[in-house]
Amino acid sequence: FQDVHVMIFVGFGFLMTFLKKYGFSSVGINMLIAAFGLQWGTLMQGFWHMERGKIHVDIKSMINADFSTATALISFGAVLGKTSPVQMLILTILEITIFACNEHLVTKTLQATDVGASMTIHAFGAYFGLAVTLVLYRPGLKNKHENEESTYHSDIFAMIGTLFLWLFWPSFNSAIASETIYQTNAIVNTYYSLAACTVVTFALSSLVDQRGKFSMVLIQNATLAGGVAVGTCADLSIHPFAAVCIGSIAGIISVLGYHFLTPLLASKLNIQDTCGIHNLHGLPGILGGIAGIVVTAIKEEVRQGVRLTPGMQAAALGSTIAIALAGGALTGGILKLPFLGQAPDQNCFDDSVYWEV
Repeated sequence: FQDVHVMIFVGFGFLMTFLKKYGFSSVGINMLIAAFGLQWGTLMQGFWHMERGKIHVDIKSMINADFSTATALISFGAVLGKTSPVQMLILTILEITIFACNEHLVTKTLQATDVGASMTIHAFGAYFGLAVTLVLYRPGLKNKHENEESTYHSDIFAMIGTLFLWLFWPSFNSAIASETIYQTNAIVNTYYSLAACTVVTFALSSLVDQRGKFSMVLIQNATLAGGVAVGTCADLSIHPFAAVCIGSIAGIISVLGYHFLTPLLASKLNIQDTCGIHNLHGLPGILGGIAGIVVTAIKEEVRQGVRLTPGMQAAALGSTIAIALAGGALTGGILKLPFLGQAPDQNCFDDSVYWEV
């Protein structure tokens, strides 16, 4: 539990501090969303699992509440610097509500497995955030905003977040595994997937750069893609070699996504994704879903007396993305309401609007 908690508050918080004038908001509003979200998450998930009209709270429900918060924090990454704290709180309420419904659909109704929540958290949070940022599109930020860049110090701070996330990811993926053997599986697979992903990321980062240099953005984010991608099948009986393959593919698509896809999304589809969450959570989340489909197709897997089928895994992946896009578009529409006080374009990516600096 402690590991997951650190990931939510320290990992996510510092990962977003890369903007040169937005450090306070990154860590501060991250903390606000997380603290608020875990309370709301406890209620929302509790409604689905009530016993005799009461919500039962234990370590597992606390871990799940932290998980539900993660979806909102991922979406925060897409609109980072372009929203007010009030808008973020409203996004948190709406997103966690929709997340709880979708998670119930995936795990209980479709009975798909998603131990590390590649689909329910990462893919969901990413596509929700992308839908929100599409609706909140700001034509004024078409040409890069002067504050939308990092400094040497801010990148080092963001790297701290990366390391915390990287170290605790095996805990994240194994936290809600049903039995000890599955938990060990999940830890081992995540461990190797992350390691492979990191090596591939460094190699590719150097390859895609004109002068063969490493890019800090890629090292901060793409190294974590392996943890996301292995999430769905982490506790299934796959060999470390399979985990290494999944991690390597995740690293490749994440780096290529940052390099080619993000600029394309911004220019063609008007999706301004500040942190590039599509490449760290969206694409690897889909890869995780696909890996889950493949593994359940090849091997007979039974969890809690239910045989896992590739059809249900595919249904879970599809419904998650559909619900996320629809929910995100709806939420974006609500956040656009004029009385919620959006900062004007020139005040974006600037702490001094909401903080004593």
